[in-house]
Amino acid sequence: RFKTPPTGTRSAGSTQVEAVLPRPRFHLDLWLSFTFQNWILDVGRPVVMLVLPADWLPLQHPGVADHLHFLYNVTAPLILLKMLERSPWMLPGLAVRLGIIAVSMGTTLHLVADSITRRLLLIGYQLHLPVRENPIMRNLKPSALVDVFELLFHYDDTVGHMMWYVPFFLVLVLFFNGCFSRREQEERMPPSAWMLLAPNAAYYWYLITEGQTFILFTFTFFAMTTTVMHQRRRGLFLNSDGLFMFYSFSAALILVAIWVACLWNDSILRTTVPGLIYIPRPCTVYTLHLHQMSHI
Repeated sequence: RFKTPPTGTRSAGSTQVEAVLPRPRFHLDLWLSFTFQNWILDVGRPVVMLVLPADWLPLQHPGVADHLHFLYNVTAPLILLKMLERSPWMLPGLAVRLGIIAVSMGTTLHLVADSITRRLLLIGYQLHLPVRENPIMRNLKPSALVDVFELLFHYDDTVGHMMWYVPFFLVLVLFFNGCFSRREQEERMPPSAWMLLAPNAAYYWYLITEGQTFILFTFTFFAMTTTVMHQRRRGLFLNSDGLFMFYSFSAALILVAIWVACLWNDSILRTTVPGLIYIPRPCTVYTLHLHQMSHI
């Protein structure tokens, strides 16, 4: 901390202190790694599955999409750790270790379930139907095997996603809490941040829709908005990293609203997404409509 200067020299001392304070910079390397990882290793998995022929590799061996998931399981915890290192809000060491273990376990559960789901799709499994209502499950012998598949998808959709996404969004909130500076140091977003804004917002849209993380994402955005309002009362404003995150989250929610509006009157999807929160998954929409149209 800087010592409080004498009263007579307070103004000059404050000016000198402000002059030597480092200006906040946009962490381009961090966000570039974050964006490339998400689009190539996460979003790229279903794209690879659609582009490559089903018999390109034996089904009993890991495919290209599985290897992309392997890499994501390694890089995701490392990038989250790098975010924590650059955040002034650091968690205790035990909490960091538990969070990294949770992310690794959650992504591994998703890897197993996602790999099995891709192989089920090749033999007629329909994503828009519950497990027990799928035709291939009705003919499965013995019938107790259906319980095994239900348990598998429960580990993926509930346990795995919670272990994966709760630490993920917590790290984003902690990093965001350190993205404030005085008005004298306030910065606008550089051109590189504007270039990454669209792909970053689109990935958050994918995370909300395919990962079904709308509630968790909304709570995170609410926490970010509350932090902005609180810090403004203290004379602190978002720097370029904070603006990038806030704009990305805002744009993602707009994309989700457009996505839901376009599919609002789909009667089949309405039956598969019960409850008040109606956010269809892109893979479900593809297998239900686009995939069928391509085979007409």
